[in-house]
Amino acid sequence: MARSERELLLVKRTIARLRVAIVAVVTGMVVGFGLFAATAWLVIKGGPTVGPTLGLLRAYYPGYSVTWTGSFVGFAYGTLTGAALGWCVAALYNFLARRRSKRR
Repeated sequence: MARSERELLLVKRTIARLRVAIVAVVTGMVVGFGLFAATAWLVIKGGPTVGPTLGLLRAYYPGYSVTWTGSFVGFAYGTLTGAALGWCVAALYNFLARRRSKRR
């Protein structure tokens, strides 16, 4: 195998991997902040009935409500949920990339 072919193979194997922990942290923070922002926006907007659809999340997240306190609770739950989702996606991607690189 020529040097250029070995380098190309090394680059393909290196680029194909994601850092699972980094993806989990970033996804967790994005989802957590998104839920915080959505809840805070509805609280600021106000009205007679504040966020009935978003309030349905209390079925999955105990303690969550469309209030200022609920926005912080939602941030915590969103961060955990997003981190778990990001970890699963990155781990699955790495598994499939590893399997694909072994076939070549």
